[in-house]
Amino acid sequence: MGLLSFLGIGGGKSGSLDRHAARARNKDAQSVDRFGSLEALAGAAHDEVKAADKGDATLRGKAVLGLLGRFTMRYDKTIEDEQEKDYVFAQLSSLGSSILPELERHLHAAESISWGLRLLGEIATVDEAWPILERLCERNDNNYTRDPSKKTQLVHYLGEQSDPRAGEALVPYLEDVDEGVRFTAVEGILSLLPASAREPLFRRLADAGEHSRRIKRRIVEGMADAGWDIRSGAAKLDDSAIADLLPGATVDKQGRVRRGPDK
Repeated sequence: MGLLSFLGIGGGKSGSLDRHAARARNKDAQSVDRFGSLEALAGAAHDEVKAADKGDATLRGKAVLGLLGRFTMRYDKTIEDEQEKDYVFAQLSSLGSSILPELERHLHAAESISWGLRLLGEIATVDEAWPILERLCERNDNNYTRDPSKKTQLVHYLGEQSDPRAGEALVPYLEDVDEGVRFTAVEGILSLLPASAREPLFRRLADAGEHSRRIKRRIVEGMADAGWDIRSGAAKLDDSAIADLLPGATVDKQGRVRRGPDK
């Protein structure tokens, strides 16, 4: 490719952006070449954001999506991989909430969304981010999926939020078919402690169909930390089962789990 074509001069700007986007996520390309394409995409994204006020935003969207595509590829050389992703993150962050439509499109289409979710938290207000997260949850619900890694990333992210709606959104994932997703949901719920999650956690613990010991133990630990009365729930919990899951633990007269020594 000639220098003019690489810089996006000649051959059509749209086609040039396509070529840069492809190179940006090509793990077989040299890092220096990939970085050059990232810089070209970033330059186009900034130029087209300014130009978008005057009309067509198609090129801007293409440049932004090209940058977002870099998040979906993991380069074997860890340092270069992080440097490239950090550069993309900084460039996209500087564009602010104007790129939310492209970011949501990326979150729905990508198989890995941890960087995209991090970007969402950086550029969007809580009220801007929540509808996007809600739609993402609807499309990644607690039904079976061949690869649950995307769902796990989403559930983990929700558990890190302070918005009470995030805690509510985590509750259905207690019933997910994947054990890893369920465990991540438990962790998130216990960090947020939404009122609506108390009974679902009790049911999960009492459910004979829940075969994951680590999930049940984590729920018991969370109940102990929260000081919940385990006898007041609709799901009845056996004291001996509590002691089995958390050795040394006891249940006091108020129905609260007390950890044993050094627990």
